Amino acid sequence: MKNDQDNNQLQDTMLSEVEADSEIQEDLMIRQQRRRMFPRAALVGLGAGLIASLFRAVLAAEDAVRNGLIEWAHHFPLWGWIFPLSFSIVGATLSVFLVQRFAPETSGSGIPHLEAVLHRLRILNWKRVLPIKFIAGALAIGAGLALGREGPTVQMGGAIGKAISRWLKVLPRERRTLVAAGAGAGLAAAFNAPLAGVIFVLEEIQRDFHPFVFGAAFLAAVIADIVSRLLSGAFPVFSIPAYPSPPTASLPLFAVLGILAGLLGVAFNRSLLGTMNLFSRVQGRWNLVVAAGVGATVGIVGWFYPMAIGGGHSLAETVLAGDLALVAIPLLFVVRFFLTTSSYATGAAGGIFAPLLALGALLGLALGQIGNRFFPAAVPIPAVFAVVGMAAYFTAIVRAPLTGIVLIVEMTGNYQQMLPLLVACFFAYAVAELLKELPIYEALLERDLLRDDSHISLKEPMVIDFIVEDGAPFAGQEVRMLGLPPGCVLVRCTEGGHAFVPTAMTRLEPQMRITAVVAPEASESLAMLRRGCKEEKAGRQKA
Repeated sequence: MKNDQDNNQLQDTMLSEVEADSEIQEDLMIRQQRRRMFPRAALVGLGAGLIASLFRAVLAAEDAVRNGLIEWAHHFPLWGWIFPLSFSIVGATLSVFLVQRFAPETSGSGIPHLEAVLHRLRILNWKRVLPIKFIAGALAIGAGLALGREGPTVQMGGAIGKAISRWLKVLPRERRTLVAAGAGAGLAAAFNAPLAGVIFVLEEIQRDFHPFVFGAAFLAAVIADIVSRLLSGAFPVFSIPAYPSPPTASLPLFAVLGILAGLLGVAFNRSLLGTMNLFSRVQGRWNLVVAAGVGATVGIVGWFYPMAIGGGHSLAETVLAGDLALVAIPLLFVVRFFLTTSSYATGAAGGIFAPLLALGALLGLALGQIGNRFFPAAVPIPAVFAVVGMAAYFTAIVRAPLTGIVLIVEMTGNYQQMLPLLVACFFAYAVAELLKELPIYEALLERDLLRDDSHISLKEPMVIDFIVEDGAPFAGQEVRMLGLPPGCVLVRCTEGGHAFVPTAMTRLEPQMRITAVVAPEASESLAMLRRGCKEEKAGRQKA
């Protein structure tokens, strides 16, 4: 008996020593990875900062050329409109042509494509993404399309991360981390907002709070921001007065602003997807005709009111300063709303961050001016609502409230509106969630994957989660009836906080989370899982 006890104690001691050794080895491995990762992330930040600064300089030069052309053309009142019209048509058409011909993944902002890359659903060919995104983005935004520069800089930053990871031959997980860090660095450099770049990676792009991801994103964003400030200036993106904190009595009106932003944010998402679906019916070279038509519309609007076209930076600064009459705001909002959705739907390269911030500022200023007329004591400065409106509208559309709040604070350099920002963004987020509208980048990613699953090519086994929605084809079905191909295995089901390993007889219930392991040879099962877990209902976008 004593010998058995001694043997057991010896085994326990040996097991403890093995576990201690494995922990030490794991700790050493983590430290080695960290030492390697941070210099690489700094290099990614440097590259992203340089490309973002160059892109900003090119767009500033194009804006000056476009505005100068419009001003010169007004010397010929009868036929001068032809010049801005032609300028916008050429830029929009060339941008769409380059995207369709050489790099379709550079269409739009490119953020959904990066998310697909990080989920291993798409590949990132940095050699074609970098030049095409830069040139096509400069053409589209320079032509006056209502698109922003942040989308191109985010995707180009991700491409920089991919390029450096290839040159340094890093492991797949580190490669994805560098791509995500590059995306955050691109956003940080675009808006001089390093914290927003980091939070955007954690909240939207990769949704991974692992220390490696956080550390790499943080360092890359800081380096990119330093480079951008050295080359482009160390001032906030928007120059606005230092507005004081509004009185507590105004908080109910900020809640109203959040509700309106939530409703109009859902309207924006649905309008954008609807316009994209409408334009997608036009095939072949007729897409260029559609792009030319949108460019012509932009040119005409620019002829009458140059501030209404482009990314919206000048318009947003005017609104944030409160220098806009209430009667003009509804018309400007409708025009910008239409130009943004139609510009993005053409497939030209450009983002929606800046345009939707301008829309949010318009919405906020309108409510602020109305509140000032009826409650002057509670709303002494209507323009404060424009600042908060940007974050609330961003939150409703992107569904990333922390990014929205930090982005606006860093872009304006105004820290006095924190409580109103929290109130408005909470209500905007709650309204969008209650209406069960997908965040815009998630909706765009889903649309892209549903339209063409043939581009999905796995290089390694993938673990992915799905939620079985109410009314989905898989709801109520047993696992053995799903028809999943070899190489696709359901390894876990979670329902009501309880996780278990499914069997062939397990019935998938609505709102159940399923975890699948998909081998490279079973890539087609991703589309099957996605469609099987999505609710079948009228109005859902179709390919």
